[in-house]
Amino acid sequence: MIVIAHLSDIHIDSSPRSAERTRSVMAYLESLGIDLDAVVVTGDIADHGLESEYLHVRELLRTRHPLLVCPGNHDVRDEFRRALLGEPVRRAGAPVNQVLRGAGFVLALCDSSVPGKDEGFLEDETLAWLESVLDETPEEVPVLVGFHHPPTALHIPFVDGIRQFGEHRLAELAERRHGIVAFLCGHAHTAAATTFAGLPLLVAPGVISTSKLPWESSGPGVHVYRDEMAPSLAFHVLDEGGSITTHYRSIPV
Repeated sequence: MIVIAHLSDIHIDSSPRSAERTRSVMAYLESLGIDLDAVVVTGDIADHGLESEYLHVRELLRTRHPLLVCPGNHDVRDEFRRALLGEPVRRAGAPVNQVLRGAGFVLALCDSSVPGKDEGFLEDETLAWLESVLDETPEEVPVLVGFHHPPTALHIPFVDGIRQFGEHRLAELAERRHGIVAFLCGHAHTAAATTFAGLPLLVAPGVISTSKLPWESSGPGVHVYRDEMAPSLAFHVLDEGGSITTHYRSIPV
């Protein structure tokens, strides 16, 4: 059994609130009696894409478990790469795509951020990179593909307006290639599950806040619960048959 913890949208800034909520989630993960196969954070790592924010994130996300992160629309690619990942920037503005090859699974995180915009898009370079990951993975090994922006509507108007576009290209790839068992994303600040390209699309809730659903809205411009709801995360469980099950947990601050 493979167990992957999935959190998203920690939005670390200079305020103690964002750090406190992230610290609570990470402390919970460290208290578990098992070694997780991975911890994945699907974007909006920093709130303003500042070097100081990413240096703080490096402290907050310290964990004994394998960790993989990808950018969101609040992140800045070059600072993300340099300050958070500790990698040189060899080409300014290049997408930050990363892969984790675990015991019995592969986790491929694609950069769906678009510099200067809130909506998402997978560049041709990123799709070619994902193809290469699949090429290098034996057919019997399950692949989870993650990114920040959901590639389909979640029926939350504010979120749907800044979702991932050009998604037909990703759908065509998924339908043509074997091995992908699920898609993981964030951005919506709410726990959700749907399908995309005939596969599960599993959305991690927000650590920093929780989106209001259309029938929960209390007025124009009020899109989220801030302190009324605890930070949350998802656990994805892959069994020996390749089936995936997701559990969601809220963590008191």
